[in-house]
Amino acid sequence: MKNIRTVCGWRISLIVLLAAVLVLPATRPASATASSGDYLALGDSLAFGSNPLLDPNNAANFVGYPDYVAQTRDLTVTNPSCPGETSSGFISFTGTDYQCRPYRASYPLHVTYPTSTTSQLEYAVAFLASHPDTQLVTLNIGANDVFLMEQQCMLVTSCIMGSLKPVLDLLKSNLATIYDQLKANYHHQIITLTYYPPSYNDPTNVQIFTELNQAITDAATAANASGSIVTVADGYAAFQTASLAGNICAAGLLIPLPPGGPPCDYHASTAGQQLLAQTITHVTVATIKSSTVLLPLVMR
Repeated sequence: MKNIRTVCGWRISLIVLLAAVLVLPATRPASATASSGDYLALGDSLAFGSNPLLDPNNAANFVGYPDYVAQTRDLTVTNPSCPGETSSGFISFTGTDYQCRPYRASYPLHVTYPTSTTSQLEYAVAFLASHPDTQLVTLNIGANDVFLMEQQCMLVTSCIMGSLKPVLDLLKSNLATIYDQLKANYHHQIITLTYYPPSYNDPTNVQIFTELNQAITDAATAANASGSIVTVADGYAAFQTASLAGNICAAGLLIPLPPGGPPCDYHASTAGQQLLAQTITHVTVATIKSSTVLLPLVMR
């Protein structure tokens, strides 16, 4: 079968990006001397800023879109994201995991969790309770739910397509739990990010990630009807526009690898992280709680 996570000949996860250009430093932005509030960045390896070429023993090596958002918005970022996090593992440390737990056991994250079994949601709820000046929460979660299922299906397409709906139904249920708990101590905007497929030229990729993104959007719509303020940033459409004929590696949006192997890793390059940061900083706070705001992202 065709590997459904192949870009430029390499199996990849997926990441959320936007189609616009933001000129920001490639190094980790300096902390603001006086911020206008707190910013909580939740998610998986995308929010973490994963890069396979850097030493994982120093979390400061990894610069993700939250660093650039915090710099641009003059906010103090707290980033408990974990590479390989699933929506179930996000809620409970006993939930089904993809790769987060072994990473947490081996390498530092951007924050220190209170205990070795504290979940990311538990960390977030406690943070929001103790930081009432939090102005922004971002979330990207769900891709690893699909990747775990792919692994369990041994990448057999028929198994993957037959297993996708129950995986996405569980994702929607988990997102409902996440939004419900976050709003207990937070009444501002949550920006949730949709994902783009590894290739826009592969119908299987497109179908899987279109359905994944629809599940994320459906969960946001339901959360808004229940009193949350969730804005969906459409990374799928943005990245489709920014790609070169569907090629995200050639577009410079992924981390380039040394010669002799695949041309790109599956994580966002500095340019990709900065592009993602720009879409977040341009999001307008949703004022109508009964509907989801889908933001069209265009080249500038």
